Amino acid sequence: MSNRDVMGMTRRTVLGSAVTVALGAGTTSAAEAAPLWREYSRTPFTHPQIPYVGRAGCHGGAARLPRHRVVADVRHFGAVPDGTTDSAPAINRAVAAAGRAGGGTVTIPPGTFRIDDVIRVGHSNVVLKGAGSGRTTLYATKNLTELIGTYGSRYGGDKSSWSWAGGLIWLAPRARWESLVAAIRAKEWPFEGWTGNRRDEWRTLTEVAPARQGSWTVTVADASALCPGTLVLLRLADDADHTLLEHMCGGGPGPAAYFWDDKTKLTSYVPYEWPVRIARVHGRKVTLERPLPLDLRPEWSPRLTTHVPELSGSGVEGLTLEAPETPQQPHLLDKGHNGVVLQCAYDCWVDDVTVRHVDNGFGLVAASACTLRRTRVAGRGSHHPYFCREGSHDNLVEDFTIEERSRPAPANTQLHGINVEGLSSYNVWSRGDIRMGTFDSHRGLPFANVRTDITVNNNGRHGGDASAGPLFGARFTHWNIRVTNGRAGLVKIDGLAPCSATVGIDEVREFDQIDVPDFTGDLHTRLELYGSSGAVRPRNLYEAQRRLSGGAR
Repeated sequence: MSNRDVMGMTRRTVLGSAVTVALGAGTTSAAEAAPLWREYSRTPFTHPQIPYVGRAGCHGGAARLPRHRVVADVRHFGAVPDGTTDSAPAINRAVAAAGRAGGGTVTIPPGTFRIDDVIRVGHSNVVLKGAGSGRTTLYATKNLTELIGTYGSRYGGDKSSWSWAGGLIWLAPRARWESLVAAIRAKEWPFEGWTGNRRDEWRTLTEVAPARQGSWTVTVADASALCPGTLVLLRLADDADHTLLEHMCGGGPGPAAYFWDDKTKLTSYVPYEWPVRIARVHGRKVTLERPLPLDLRPEWSPRLTTHVPELSGSGVEGLTLEAPETPQQPHLLDKGHNGVVLQCAYDCWVDDVTVRHVDNGFGLVAASACTLRRTRVAGRGSHHPYFCREGSHDNLVEDFTIEERSRPAPANTQLHGINVEGLSSYNVWSRGDIRMGTFDSHRGLPFANVRTDITVNNNGRHGGDASAGPLFGARFTHWNIRVTNGRAGLVKIDGLAPCSATVGIDEVREFDQIDVPDFTGDLHTRLELYGSSGAVRPRNLYEAQRRLSGGAR
């Protein structure tokens, strides 16, 4: 099957769709579209500066999230909306019963339910559904340090890993969650991803022949263990010269001259592991549901592998999670009043959920192809309002809000914003309102991510240890960004991110910044319609890509 067959389009369809997008965005002719958009529309899967993210999100970015039949009401398991009775055991019993039944929706009626434990969604096709974020509240009295224990960092020091991991609503496969908790309690600080605490729970299904980034079909050595609908990991190892890391940065003299060997935190993230479902198997030809994120070269030993069983088809909807209004902790010493986290999850979602007074808001940890929609971080201020890390790919965060903090920030605390790190790629943040924070990268070489149609009061700072390597890899795109305080840091990236694009942002200036380029020489970046966020067409890059590729919602 060719790329054209997979997307159900011809070159004429692509170009026609480009015109439709421009017109649909409120222009009078296709000629008014940004020049870089017209260029991109001719090579949507292989453009050197703009990544293809048109299938980011749950079920390829579907407008309608899955609906499961109602199988339980938490009140029937003993939950009481009086704000004082601990309803966590009842809610967890209802969720577990739905899992044993093969899935379904567990409803939580209006009211305030006190929870003294983590709410765990550990079975596929289970949805925890409140009556709406303004009507159903879970009041979480304890933090993750109290409930699970101290969580140190596998990289050493006195840092708390609850500063970037775990949630008081935690969606993860049951066995994976239990193994993580056991390791934390044993003080054997784990890896958190798809291949287990020691990254050894996988086996090779087949080796894969060389292929180019943007291809939808690959040739495998042996397809006998593959079938349509199966989720597999594409695994790429690096070589001694770190050519995989250079490729993630777009190649060229700058990445080639960069010194990688002392970036031990970064190299611990390799191999690059990309979860993807198989769409079709024909002989030794295997078509994937998304195009390849990188080239496949023999020196990187490309292969499809197994992984820990995933959580799929599960979600949380229509509720507010509120923690006690305790002061924000000093930087990296969070206790774990955290919100909602998806981990080792694929095709899962969060919709119409608010978190209030949390240390960290919404997390994607080794999560891929998930959607966060109509989410909000509110209250006394957060360390990471949104975090996306540990190899999370192809996720969509849309219609999101980070409110201004309701009390001044204590001394020695830190504010980030919408974070991405740890080789995470092809994620999208769309239609956002960031009233405090920034476009945070914690180093760890994230690449090919998109932020589009966002208003930001750009007052946060990035994080990241120097051993985590570059702030940005290639094909980052910031498109139609409205900066309310005129600060450039991490938003205007033409001087920072290699092979990337900054299109249609407000005029900004450099002040109070710590971001500096990681690579020398020409970065091969693009800056277009600078100072003209209101003029850029299309207005939303993600939505335009979906129309362009026949995936309009």
